[in-house]
Amino acid sequence: MVEIISYSKEWHDAFRQLNLEWLDKYNLREEADMVVLNDPQGMIVDKGGVIYLAKAADEIVGTAALIHEGDQVYELAKMSVTEQWQGKGISKLLLETCLQKANELGAVKIELFSNHQLKNALKLYEKYGFEYIEMKDSPFETADIKMELILKHA
Repeated sequence: MVEIISYSKEWHDAFRQLNLEWLDKYNLREEADMVVLNDPQGMIVDKGGVIYLAKAADEIVGTAALIHEGDQVYELAKMSVTEQWQGKGISKLLLETCLQKANELGAVKIELFSNHQLKNALKLYEKYGFEYIEMKDSPFETADIKMELILKHA
């Protein structure tokens, strides 16, 4: 059974390692990633964002974060599922948890930066209504795709 939990410092190494796993697999690791991965508490949580972890037994098998960008805008970032747990709906669970939290936080828009190599992730984002927009303001040299989801509030 997979449980979604909130980040705490005890899970720092797992958060860092899971993200390095996919970044290195696709040769996408860069300095902007390392700044966040070396200090997720300071770079995400302390700035009004959240990090979720997928936990199976006593192992962290997935991660996702919402980084507060200001003006009710959040960036969906650092979404990962370790290879042996892929295809089990964990990314979907993490994404749905992030979308629910974004709504609770009053977000009007969620942005994300990605790379064309991440085909499964892009399909998932499309399924949840993310749309491709012009690439600009990317903190990542390797990001060649930008997507956004406009949230509807009553």
